Amino acid sequence: MVDAATVAAEAAGQTVAGWVRRNAAELPDTVAVRRMAPDGSGLVEWTWAEVADRSARLARAYGRLGLERGDRVLLFLRNRPEFHVADLGAVLAGGTPLSVYNSSSPEQLGQLASHSRSRIAVVEDVEFLERLLKVRDQLPDLRAVVVATDPAGPAPADVLRLEDLFGDDPVDLDAAADAVRPEDLATVIYTSGTTGPPKGVMLSHSNIAHECVGYTHLVGKTPGRRSVSYLPMAHIAERMVTHYAWLWQRSAVTCCPDQTTLGAYLAQVHPTDLFGPPRVWEKLRAGIQAGVAAGGPEKVAGFAKALEVGRQVAAVRAADQPLTGPLAAAWEQVDAAAFAPLRARLGLDRLEFCFSGAAPLPVDVLHFFRSLGMPFSEVYGMSENTGGMTWDPFRVKPHTVGRPYPGVELRIAADGEVLARGGIVSRGYLDDPERTAETFDADGWLHTGDIGRVDDDGYLSIVDRKKELIITAGGKNVSPANLEALLKSLPLVGQACVVGDGQRYIAALLVLDPDVAPGWAERQGLPTALPELAATPELRAELERGVAEVNAQVSNVEGIKRFAIVADEWVPDSPQLTATMKLKRRGVHAAYADVIAALYTPA
Repeated sequence: MVDAATVAAEAAGQTVAGWVRRNAAELPDTVAVRRMAPDGSGLVEWTWAEVADRSARLARAYGRLGLERGDRVLLFLRNRPEFHVADLGAVLAGGTPLSVYNSSSPEQLGQLASHSRSRIAVVEDVEFLERLLKVRDQLPDLRAVVVATDPAGPAPADVLRLEDLFGDDPVDLDAAADAVRPEDLATVIYTSGTTGPPKGVMLSHSNIAHECVGYTHLVGKTPGRRSVSYLPMAHIAERMVTHYAWLWQRSAVTCCPDQTTLGAYLAQVHPTDLFGPPRVWEKLRAGIQAGVAAGGPEKVAGFAKALEVGRQVAAVRAADQPLTGPLAAAWEQVDAAAFAPLRARLGLDRLEFCFSGAAPLPVDVLHFFRSLGMPFSEVYGMSENTGGMTWDPFRVKPHTVGRPYPGVELRIAADGEVLARGGIVSRGYLDDPERTAETFDADGWLHTGDIGRVDDDGYLSIVDRKKELIITAGGKNVSPANLEALLKSLPLVGQACVVGDGQRYIAALLVLDPDVAPGWAERQGLPTALPELAATPELRAELERGVAEVNAQVSNVEGIKRFAIVADEWVPDSPQLTATMKLKRRGVHAAYADVIAALYTPA
């Protein structure tokens, strides 16, 4: 394992601005970022020289519009090449770019723009613009608004076109890069707010350099890497993987502006690396399973046998052992017949690594993709530590989230809380000393709020959020997150919320998967509309069988004694889920108070 001194030495003096200059000088004609042409005719590509030139022109324009060193630029953009240069232009101007979620309401936009005292806002199109304009009169610090997609007519008064700003003369790239210091803020990441108002995590260029150096020590630095950018850039993982690591490793990024079209982009790009939160992988698995089920019982049985071979192979590879003998022969056969064609069809055949994070991953999902021959793993971290804190992309141990990132010191406090220290740890929350003091102590330790365990090999397992542990009426501590991950591994379950704090037993809300449940219902001759399906005894019987399987994997006190079926769909950035698809327990409890109460009412 690489020590902290080595990581610190490699990160010393590095800045995002410096990487822009380096890439333009060393790889001027290499493609950096791509997008589909608006008419669907093919790809539009920008080289590193073009990225640097556009960024330098925006830096000049931002300065002309009144941006001063340390000022913030708010980015309200989908995944598109213009995001990258709008961000880097702010950096080269000495400012700090920050992103907001595309689903943000006018009130949320106003809150974040006001708190950050943003001077300039760059928005996607007229729809996004209208949301911002509704609260602009509440933002006295905002000096300019820029729209990236030209309106279908004259731009509204006082709104500038991004394309026009590219007409400014570029700033001197050397001078601009030299002026940016490692301790300067590179961005502010606003947390998704599961338990209160979002907090602005301050990340410096030094934080990002330490994270990128550690990332490279874990996955290597091979030329020609390709990624698809599809999650909101307000998400720390997306920002790290397809913006900062893109710059650091000089890979090529293809921008996917609509997450629902990710499958088509994967099939076209064939990325070498891919990150996704658990729900992305769960939906991908469900789609594969549905395709197999459509082939009939014989195909289902054959696929299950092939997966068992793959699971054995994945265990051997995770232990870094050679694949030999009958197992090697069996793998060659099932991979050639089933898995290799499947990976190629999905565009996942050239992955060097792929991983999940941001929420607990059901272990069955981990086993499924590793059994398909994919180099799949789980990462653990948060915005406060610049993304990844623990990760083993190749030597994977199920039920863990890997070992500490290179250069990171990890320990478990007396009460079980996971603490971390190192160059990736933020200096705190923007203009919020009280909450900063609650999370970052005087000795530099980040208090994650998660309860964890470290095994004899140094692998971390996360038990649950410290404040979310359920304490039953009998005084037993139960982890809802682990139970929810098990419940979501059931094919018909899209989301789950475990309840029982102060109660005699544990219960759950099970949300039907809108992509899987209708197909199952059709095969059973049942109604495919979710509300009607939820009321059928056949569905309840099927879920009872699944819950019994879950209960067999946990202690009696953790077992789900009763459950309610929810036919509503829980979508990102709703009362039930954050924009990053984390559960909002308060929102669920409020929306389903009567349903939860009925779970504790005698039948």
